[in-house]
This record gives sequence, C-alpha cells and structure tokens, in this order.
Amino acid sequence: MAAPPPARPRRLLPLFLGLFQGALLLFFTLFVTYDKVSAQAEDANLVANQLYGTFPLFQDIQVMLVVGLGLLLTFLPHYGFSALTHNFLLLNFSTQWALVLQGLLRHFHHSEIHLDLHNLLTAEFAAVTVLISVGAVLGRTSPCQLLVVAICEVPIYFASEWAIVTHLGVLDVGGTITIHVFSCYFGLGVSKALFGAAQRPAHPKETPTPRSDLLSLVGTLILWVFWPSFVAVLCEPGDAQHRAILNTFLAMSASAVTTVVASSLLESDSKLSPGHLQNGSLAGGVAIGAVANMAMPPVAALALGSLSAVACVLGFRFLTPLLARKFAVQDQCGIHNLHGLPGILGAVASVVAILVASEDSSGSQSSQVSPAGSNATEAAWGQQGDHGAGRQALRQAAGLAVAIGGSLLAGLLTGAVLRLPCLARPPERLCFDDSLYFKIQDDAESPGPDGAAEEGALALKEQV
Repeated sequence: MAAPPPARPRRLLPLFLGLFQGALLLFFTLFVTYDKVSAQAEDANLVANQLYGTFPLFQDIQVMLVVGLGLLLTFLPHYGFSALTHNFLLLNFSTQWALVLQGLLRHFHHSEIHLDLHNLLTAEFAAVTVLISVGAVLGRTSPCQLLVVAICEVPIYFASEWAIVTHLGVLDVGGTITIHVFSCYFGLGVSKALFGAAQRPAHPKETPTPRSDLLSLVGTLILWVFWPSFVAVLCEPGDAQHRAILNTFLAMSASAVTTVVASSLLESDSKLSPGHLQNGSLAGGVAIGAVANMAMPPVAALALGSLSAVACVLGFRFLTPLLARKFAVQDQCGIHNLHGLPGILGAVASVVAILVASEDSSGSQSSQVSPAGSNATEAAWGQQGDHGAGRQALRQAAGLAVAIGGSLLAGLLTGAVLRLPCLARPPERLCFDDSLYFKIQDDAESPGPDGAAEEGALALKEQV
C-alpha cells in the first residue's frame, strides 16, 4: 500500500479561504462604507421606492442562483453535495471578489467605496459568469481549481463588459452577450486547456439516475419561475421593465413547449429526455436578454424562445458529441447548448430587431427598440435614422465577436493555470464523488473489521 500523501494539499482550501476572508475584512474596514441617503424628504421617498421596486427582484435572483442553479447541477448522482456546496461557495466568493474589484475600478472616490444594492447586483452578475463557466468542468476539478477560475474570470468579465457595453455601446440589458456567451466560451476554453487534446471516456459515476434527474428538473422549474426578474432587474423602471418581464415570460413559455416537441421527435420511441427538459426549457430566457426591453411584437418573443429551444436540444443531440469526438472538448453540463447557442441566437436577434425597427418606423426608431431612459448611445442611434441603426447593428455583431474571442482566449490561459499540481486536481477514478469532500455515511454499508482495506483509497482522497 502506498504511503499516505502529505497534508499540505488538503489544507490548501481552508488556508486560502481564510486568508481571502481576512484580507476582505481588512479591505472593508479601511475603504468600504454604505452609500449615504439624502436627508431631503423627497429624495428619501425616491430611494425607498427604488428599494421596494428592486429588492423583490433581487430576492428572486438569490433564489435562482442559490437554489435553482444549485439543484440544476445535481444531475450527477454521486456529486450532489459537492455541486450544491461548490455552487454556493463560488457565488459568495465571486461576489465578494467582484465587490472589491468593482469598488476599486468604478466607485473609489476620496479613499472610500460606497456600497449600495445596485453595486451588489452587478457584482452578483459577475459571479454568475463563474457559476456558468465551471459547469463545463464540473466533477473533474477540485475546489481550489474552481476558486482560481473565479479569481481569473471576474476581472476579465469586468474588462469584457466595459469593452462591449461602454466602449462599443452594445444593447444587452439581460446579459445575453456579456454574461451567457462570455461565460460559455470562457468555460469551454478552460475545459480545453485543462484536459488537453485526449478524448475522455465516460466515467462510471457520471450517468444520471432518475432521482438525480428529478432534483435537477426541480432546479429547472425554480430557474424558470424567477428568470424574468434576472432579465428585468436592471431595466429602467416603467415601460422598459414591463416589456422585459412580458417578453421573457413569453420566450420561456415557448421554449418549454418547444423543448417537449423537439425532444419527442428526436427520440426513436418519442420519449422525453430529462437533459433536454432541464436545459431547453431555459433557453428562451438566455436568448431574450439582448432584446427583452425592445418594443417588439409578442410573436417575436415566442419565435425566439422556440428557436432557442430547438438550438439547445439539437446541440445536446448532435453538437456536443461532435465537439467531444472531433475537438476533445468536454462540456459536462452542456453550457454550450444552454448558454452558447441561445446566446448567439439572441445576439443575432438583436441585430435583426434593430434593423427591422429602423425600417418599420422611420424617424421613431428610438421608441421602438431602445429602453426608456437608457444611455446616450442608444438614443443617438435612434435619432440618426437608418444609418444610425445600421451602426448599432454592427456594434451588436462586434460585441458578440469580442465576447466569444476574448472569453475563449482568456479561458484557455486560465485552464493552463489550473494544471498546476499544487491545485490538487482529483484523480480520474475519484472524480464525480462526494466522498472526496464530505463525510458521508452510507446506510447500506456498515464499517466492519475489513475496513482497513479502504484506508488506502481514503488516504488518496484526502490529497484533494
């Protein structure tokens, strides 16, 4: 029997997290304070109204990310504890890290950083990119590797968002391009660099069971219910936010129905695939984000939701096996099918919506496709007629290219960092196993005198 491994690798995670939280406490002590509310009565009422309008949506997003997304990842039958816990840990770690970076880059004035609910929301959106990206490598990475992904991805996300939204002036209120497309190709880049060019055979513990698929489907239902809040929370209150909620619901309703149709037609026995339902039902919410607050007919939202569901289901059926076979790209959770393909479709839809609106309503394009009360870039193209709409359409396409190219390159570099031995990547035979990270007592197995035979395996597990 091999000698037990040194204790250093298994102590790396608590040491790293402890140092991070200690440094954060010091940083908040020195620099962070809450935003000051004006003492004037009318301003106080305005702040209260904004809070009451935003906080319910913020709560919805919390349920989405903590419960819905966590349960969605439990389709791996022996990895449910790890999926839920790592998702929760990454959300909190990435949000705090994003608050630090966001404060230093955008809100650092007179040696103080003023924190408010809007800052917290945008920080959580940065954390969402991490939660999506790690889906590509779920089960085959250690917690330390996942934290390194968060450390690298959050600043790259802020840089990408600045380039796409601020510099190029892309319209993307629901994060279709800046969040979903970016995080998808970042995750695929990480997976490709981490696992190399060799195609990996299916692991015996990664096949879902009926119970694990049921838990994952419950996560889908929770995400489906609360998704309109995620898309609409940063819209200008009023007409734009109202449109975003309606368009998101219509798109997701169409994607849910279309997923059942597409999944049934693709299976020879016309039975439904749980994986299709878990992902295709959400595809409409991904695609609609780029156009959610645009004044388009309801049928457009329904059509976009249906097309995104078809793209998602076809991706699972044909594209994922092709990428694994031809390019050795591992995508454990199918993020390319749920976030990549519908995200690209949504970006293309934003180009079409802008061009169609400029043709249908000459001289009133701004009211047709721009969110009410939005930035000067959006208003400017609306006032410049067809020429301005054409430029905005080019900006949308350029933003999509930047999101794909930049995130893929950054993901490849991050994946190369994850190959460092000190990050304790789990051995292949111990992947997808909760017992690597949790003390689990299986009721079906009672420890006996021959338990010493398992000591070698337990010692190997402790190095992760």
